[in-house]
Amino acid sequence: MSTVPTQAGVDAHPRRPWGLACLLLALAGVFFFSSYGFANWLASQRANVPSFYFAWERGIPFLPWTIVPYWSIDLLYGISFFVWRSRAALFTHVKRLVLAQLVSVACFIAFPLRFSFARPDADGLPGRLFTLLGGFDLPFNQAPSLHISLLVILWVAFAAHLRGGWRWLPHGWFALIGVSVLTTWQHHLIDVPTGALVGWLCVYLLPMQLPAAAAGVPDARTRQLSRRYGVGAVVALLCAVLAVGASVTLAFLLLWAALALACVARIYALAAPAWFQKDGDGTMAPGARWVLAPYLLGAFLNSRWWTRRAPQASAIAPGVWVGRFPTTSELRALGADAVLDLSAELPRSATAPGLAYRCVPVLDLTVPTPQQIGQAVAQLDAWQRQGRRVLVSCALGYSRSALVAAAWLARRQRVRDAGTALAALRQHRPAVVLGREHAGALQRFLDRDATRETDDGR
Repeated sequence: MSTVPTQAGVDAHPRRPWGLACLLLALAGVFFFSSYGFANWLASQRANVPSFYFAWERGIPFLPWTIVPYWSIDLLYGISFFVWRSRAALFTHVKRLVLAQLVSVACFIAFPLRFSFARPDADGLPGRLFTLLGGFDLPFNQAPSLHISLLVILWVAFAAHLRGGWRWLPHGWFALIGVSVLTTWQHHLIDVPTGALVGWLCVYLLPMQLPAAAAGVPDARTRQLSRRYGVGAVVALLCAVLAVGASVTLAFLLLWAALALACVARIYALAAPAWFQKDGDGTMAPGARWVLAPYLLGAFLNSRWWTRRAPQASAIAPGVWVGRFPTTSELRALGADAVLDLSAELPRSATAPGLAYRCVPVLDLTVPTPQQIGQAVAQLDAWQRQGRRVLVSCALGYSRSALVAAAWLARRQRVRDAGTALAALRQHRPAVVLGREHAGALQRFLDRDATRETDDGR
């Protein structure tokens, strides 16, 4: 598990909602123990509860002292209600915890699993803690590990408030809690990634701040793409079910892919690129990166496959190129010191000292709106005035970025016809894929641009 970056959006209001935090903690505690206990009891009534583990897991050492970090999550759970400075942030945090509980308990009821190893006896404080744990925690409720799901949510919560170099100490403790579910012989390995996925899903679906333009205006194209991704999610889910008997690892990966595709289908259904949670500087929120990882990997590999024979960017003017989503080495070879990124689905990978980066997120296989074109062209104009060398990019460099480049060339050459502007672009980058809808969006932008110039002239 990687270090969780500090999450933006924490309200700086000085008055903390202490009373509300106490009330919500009490309610959450009742909900936790009642629902978790019910699922445990229900599994105990079954004649045969299956289990799954890898044979090599028997080599995982039993470390009695790790019951201390294992138990510490309960203390951190309670403290987490009191770190928030606003009611909105507190409610979001509680919703994440409740959603994780609901998803996990539903899984425990639908397909209960049990822990298979006989735990050795422990002495001293660890022994007493194991005895206390055994008083209410039966060896069921395994996958997904609710302990790990809550760990992810709590880790994100505390990371949002940690500052300075000492923050690595709590990060280390959270990592130790994650390991402890195995070294206390409470969970098998498969419980850990499934639990982590549930936790990150809760963080992704319930961000501290809703993305800007969290819902757009769906059209026929976005609805069609949403259906395609939805079908892909269903196919991946069915394959996951079929793969369980052959390989649990493969089944988990297919399940992860199904979840990622379902989330992408939702993004297209809402016509909301902001739900990729990619900031203006190109960085993607940790929850989005983890939940959408199979799709993000596929999108990157797809961009490399389709541009493998022509990976180089095309110069359209002195110090301005159009090309595919760049790596640091590609930017260095090009000599660019600014990136105008039109992709919504690819997290920034390029870093370099002094590199300027701006993302205007546009959904893949869709046409940028005149407003998005205007934002991108304005940024490109600003960088040109600063003397920067700019790469305008999207996944392939053939559509979204190409349309912005055509709009910028048209403004620069004072062209008012979309067809003429696209023809000028194709002289520099013949492989662009721009159809009638792109031409229409470009023409609307040029008409609006001309109207603005006329109004300014008055």
